[in-house]
Amino acid sequence: MSNEIEAKETPIIEFKNVSKTYTLYKSSREQFSALFYHSKKLHKHKALNDVSFKIYKGESVGIVGNNGAGKSTLLKMITGVSFPDKGDIIVRGRVAALLELTAGFSNEMTGRENIYLKGYLLGLKDKEIKGMEDRVVEFADLGEYIDQPVRTYSSGMKMRLGFAININIEPDILVVDEALSVGDASFKKKCKNKIKDLIKSDVTVLFVSHSKDSVEEICTRAIYLKSGTVVCDGKVSDVLKVYESKNKK
Repeated sequence: MSNEIEAKETPIIEFKNVSKTYTLYKSSREQFSALFYHSKKLHKHKALNDVSFKIYKGESVGIVGNNGAGKSTLLKMITGVSFPDKGDIIVRGRVAALLELTAGFSNEMTGRENIYLKGYLLGLKDKEIKGMEDRVVEFADLGEYIDQPVRTYSSGMKMRLGFAININIEPDILVVDEALSVGDASFKKKCKNKIKDLIKSDVTVLFVSHSKDSVEEICTRAIYLKSGTVVCDGKVSDVLKVYESKNKK
């Protein structure tokens, strides 16, 4: 991102010296005891350590790093599920998250009814949900099951519906965490194409994946996290070279 663009634009996502530490418990008993007694023996894990970056409208940014690098914590903070111990996070715009795709579904309600339920949970109004209903039904491609209780769905069908809802709410920011494993090959291709269409329409995309090819296909920029810190941030090809060089055995 050039200095000229930075000077003209306000970031859509901004992390300012963000840190997050989790306490790891050996058992539920230890966790319960910690409510009443402070112990210095408890193990602390620093998921993010003084992380700073700016992401601008329309960027497609890959977040790469090994397991435990802090990628999921970062996404949870952007979606408002988790909060930092230190630092500031600014998110400007509606966020759609392809993380827990089936979260918030009612098993006794039909797929169509769950479109409205999930829409309400995402803060949409009746008119907005009605406007996207047909697009969701078409994208999920569940046939007559769309009007059957979700308890009759397979796990794959639930994920298809969850993906279809989140991808069609007209977000400003789309957060994707390995969600392209949804369904069969044709549906995966459909999902990738939809994400590419959103990028073309100036939606900001954050994409976490262990697949080098997927990151290169979807993203123009990448951020490499290691042990909760930013190792490098820049052009996808450059960042992936650094990532691969540090993970050679």
